[in-house]
Amino acid sequence: MVQAMTEKPAARTGNVAVEAYAGYKGEETPRAFIHEGVRREVRDIAQRWYTERYSYFKLFADDGQRYILRYDVEDLIWELVMREEDP
Repeated sequence: MVQAMTEKPAARTGNVAVEAYAGYKGEETPRAFIHEGVRREVRDIAQRWYTERYSYFKLFADDGQRYILRYDVEDLIWELVMREEDP
């Protein structure tokens, strides 16, 4: 028996699991992520940019820190590439 899924499962990699929303063009946008066992909700996406292979998202999470997440559009893998605390 096959069950319909209403939510897309989190994508997993070695360092982060991301709950993402696919927009009308099919692009992935992070809504929350889990890093080192802690779930963080995305409060604001400050910037996004794209290369041929990757989508980058500079965002603010619910802990007040800034993060950069990178999405590999070929291999469908999310990575946390930077975390920066506010001074």
